[in-house]
Amino acid sequence: MRNFKLPAIAVLSLALAACAVGPDYVRPTLATPDAFARADAEAGTDGTAAPEPGAEFWRGFNDPLLTRLVEESLTANHDLRIALANYDRANALLRGAKFDRFPTITGSASGSDTRSSSDQMPGVSNNGRDNESYSAQANVSWELDLFGRVRRNVESERAETWASAADLQAMQVSIVGEVARSYVELRGLQERLRVARENAENQTETLRLVQARFDAGRGTEFDTSRARAQLEATLARVPNLEAQVAVTEHRLAVLTGQTPDALIAELDKAVALPSLPQRLDAATPGELLRRRPDVAAAEHRLHAATARIGVATADLFPRFTLSGLIGSQAIDTSALFERASETRLVALGIDWSFLDIGRVRSRIKAADASAEGELARYQQSVLLALEDTENALVRYARARVEDQHLERASQDSLKAAKLARVRYEAGATDLFEVLDAERTQLQAQDAFADGRTRSVTGAIALYKAMAGGWPDREPVREGVASK
Repeated sequence: MRNFKLPAIAVLSLALAACAVGPDYVRPTLATPDAFARADAEAGTDGTAAPEPGAEFWRGFNDPLLTRLVEESLTANHDLRIALANYDRANALLRGAKFDRFPTITGSASGSDTRSSSDQMPGVSNNGRDNESYSAQANVSWELDLFGRVRRNVESERAETWASAADLQAMQVSIVGEVARSYVELRGLQERLRVARENAENQTETLRLVQARFDAGRGTEFDTSRARAQLEATLARVPNLEAQVAVTEHRLAVLTGQTPDALIAELDKAVALPSLPQRLDAATPGELLRRRPDVAAAEHRLHAATARIGVATADLFPRFTLSGLIGSQAIDTSALFERASETRLVALGIDWSFLDIGRVRSRIKAADASAEGELARYQQSVLLALEDTENALVRYARARVEDQHLERASQDSLKAAKLARVRYEAGATDLFEVLDAERTQLQAQDAFADGRTRSVTGAIALYKAMAGGWPDREPVREGVASK
């Protein structure tokens, strides 16, 4: 044992000082614009302060129910639980990879009592043919990471864990955005449903008036049929809108981890659309890319793929394994741990598949190709993030402008419909003008409700593109193994 210490220590020192083979990861440099091209198109340039990207944006809509639904989705949504499980799995694999840096220690013990036959040991008594043996030992095995295979593997698993953490945050972005968008769409659908029902009531009154004139001999059946046809067309809008309301309520329930019927009674109580924020600010492209979790996940996976090149490259070189054994072996348990029963072994193993160099180089080529693919995926994620934000900026800005025109059109159409009714009752105009004004009123009010909905969902899309306001929290673990 004493003669082996010096070379073992020398090899160990060399292992600790060795450099890992394979390329070191360097973050790619990408050319990004200094500002968003559509930032000047963003509405709300009234000098008010823009919300901080880190704020929980849904609270800015001042809707307690929306806030509650978002909070519930962050803790109970099943897609988030899947992402959390993937993160936990990556963490477990990382911990396992880290253990490869240390010796593996195992223990074993055995005891036996054998008797040989008289043919095997002729002339020996029964007691003489009995044989007992007892042993206990501890085994140590340690791969000396001379060429960094273990270190590169740990580096790869660590990057994969970071990517899984970013995936979890990206799923939070997606779920919160979908909850907020679905909630706003629900309120918009309910407003459109109210408009349809209210216009149906007005048109019912018009039909009653026309029918009364016809019954009194002052109208025609043609007028009555036209008024009834327009009423039926308006009533036909109601079932489709009711179906869309129901589907959206079901979606919100499932997003919050509940059965589709769980929120019907609560969400059926229609309330006004959430108010729009006064101003939004997407900051700069560089700041955006630092916040986007999908971009971070793509970069971490590029890092992991780069490290796996080193893992594959290390197979070109021999593996050195230091192993040892210390134990005791005796024919009687009372002598098992006496000095004379001591056994020990120290060995340095070398494993080098130098004749398998073709397969090793093929694995290196495959790792290189994987890294190249991850680089392209990272570059694409950056471009998609910039595109997503530019699109959200211009859509939100144009929706705000459209919203203003639709609001004025809705107000004027309502006034025109009232004036047409008054003129018709006074005999100053015919029924066609009344029906046309009522049809225009319905279209304008429905378009305004739909446009206001798109304005608010546009704000949500912009917040989602900015990836701001996502809290540092985890969904609830239910613990299948503990049940």
